[in-house]
Amino acid sequence: MIEAAMIWNEPNNKSHWDPEIDPGWSLFADTLDCAARAIKAEAPHLPTVLGGISPIDPTFIRLLDGRRALDHVDVVAVHGFPLDWNLWQIHEWPEKIAEIRAVTDKPIWVTEVGVSTFGAEEVQVFGVDRTAELLVGRAPRIHWYSLYDLPQAWGATTRHREAEGSSYYRHFYMGLLREDGTPKPALEHFARHTPALGLCQWFHYQDHRLDEAVAWMRRLGVTYLRTGLSWADSFRPNALDWFDRQMEALAEFDVTVTFCFTPEHRGIAPHHTSPPQVKEEFAEFCAAMVRRYAGMIRPGPALGPQPAI
Repeated sequence: MIEAAMIWNEPNNKSHWDPEIDPGWSLFADTLDCAARAIKAEAPHLPTVLGGISPIDPTFIRLLDGRRALDHVDVVAVHGFPLDWNLWQIHEWPEKIAEIRAVTDKPIWVTEVGVSTFGAEEVQVFGVDRTAELLVGRAPRIHWYSLYDLPQAWGATTRHREAEGSSYYRHFYMGLLREDGTPKPALEHFARHTPALGLCQWFHYQDHRLDEAVAWMRRLGVTYLRTGLSWADSFRPNALDWFDRQMEALAEFDVTVTFCFTPEHRGIAPHHTSPPQVKEEFAEFCAAMVRRYAGMIRPGPALGPQPAI
């Protein structure tokens, strides 16, 4: 079932939203507000989620709130990878949640958290257990990123590429399963923390791993998942057939669906990070997906209580 609709992904990260085109995020604020209104018009009780912010920055939340862009958003989400990319340590997770809680009264979800095995698989084992210890009970949703390693042939969704040095290659080793589908040592540890921990798994267009992923999630005791439906992919041949197949395969899980990625021909610049030329077009994509899968939407809000620190 669909339990929430997330609008964009990491909007304060230049790998996902272009700050040169929109340096003050005014275009993003307008796009967010327009999409949230469109989703609410289709499904008033479906929670809307601000695309998880990375870095975790209370100033960005204040900026959006000051533009009234959060008026129709029910949840604020954050992403954190302190053992790989962030300039803070893993034990600071409670403080990072508290920083956002200080500037909003909305529930705070952790919609991406993970640890790369680029350096050593043992680090991921530690990271799974420590993340669960620090976040379970502090956030209603904790999505571990991810189930699968990113195939080397696909490339990571980042603008930095090899300029990041080893940081770029860490993107390919975030899975609990290797690219060939074999388990890493952390998989068993992750299973000890389900269903409190969920997953974030992006499925590419016609992703060959979809059915196998469903089987693994059942085996692991996963009950909730975050994934995406790409606006850019919606222009591919037979896109709706793929979207239908993906959503049907995931129907038994509580799914947060992320709407993002600008089609090159509909962006101010020809790139998936570009603000749309017409924000209403993105909003209509969100609304159309909600209409199409309305029968899969869980009745009533699924926000969960706002835990105390």
